[in-house]
Amino acid sequence: MEAFAVPFLLFVGSLLALQAAANVQLSTATGSPFGASTLQCGVAAALLVTLGAVAGVLGAFGSLDDVETWHLVGGLGTSLYITSGILLFPRLGAVVTVAFWIAGQMIASLALDGFGLLGVEREAPGVGQLLGTPMVIAAAVVIVSAQAGGGALGSALRDRSGWLALAVLAGAALPLQGAVNAQLRADLDAPIAAAAFSFIVASSAMLVVLAGTIALANAAPPRVRPLAAVPWWGWLGGVCGATYVTSVFLLIPEIGTAATIALTVAGQQVASLFVDRYGLFRLPRRRLSTVRLAGVATLLAGVALIQVA
Repeated sequence: MEAFAVPFLLFVGSLLALQAAANVQLSTATGSPFGASTLQCGVAAALLVTLGAVAGVLGAFGSLDDVETWHLVGGLGTSLYITSGILLFPRLGAVVTVAFWIAGQMIASLALDGFGLLGVEREAPGVGQLLGTPMVIAAAVVIVSAQAGGGALGSALRDRSGWLALAVLAGAALPLQGAVNAQLRADLDAPIAAAAFSFIVASSAMLVVLAGTIALANAAPPRVRPLAAVPWWGWLGGVCGATYVTSVFLLIPEIGTAATIALTVAGQQVASLFVDRYGLFRLPRRRLSTVRLAGVATLLAGVALIQVA
């Protein structure tokens, strides 16, 4: 299982960076980040419900009445993560956004393993984890400093503090979501049904947020006609998200939270380098300086330490 898990999770992690970049296209077309998030969560939910119907496992929904309430809310992490990507990629760039996602993911995954939270088997952190986590956080700060021009670290952190905090929070939501969804998967004994329900929750949550912003903040409703001009790859965010969610809650019980998240974040960071360097998915090109690349290398080294701990 572990030999298969390493390359597979690296691939799944790369999908997250690509998912966020693709979702920006929907946000631009609809004129609403919340509308775009709702749409992508809905695409993923429809895909997984269809797969569940073909596989004949949707009958597992009949067991939902017997499930503990907190096992049902993993999808909220998905809605937060998807929306954060739409908001952050144009403002911070792929590398910076993913770096702070990773910091949040590492902190949350180590807390889950170290304290045995949310049903995760308790596992004391090893030396590699204790050394690797500070490396990941320090590397994220270096990457921000490099993008800001080197010497303006304090100013860069202050000017972007709100967006960086959102990135850390959204990153932390991913392992929390994975742990909650792993419990739901065990309750239903049907991985596809559990993933489908998670995205139904995410879609419902985003519909409430979208309706609230329109009704309470006088926001314009999402545009529909421009969606016809969205490139085919702009619709892949839901597929990427469905793949990630299903893969993570299947593998967390097998190899642990910290190892699962460490591998996916390595894939995220490598993919984000290509997104920024080449301006993929119609995002602005961002120069990858030597300091910035050194920060990425340090981050990946920290991830490696955590994974082998």
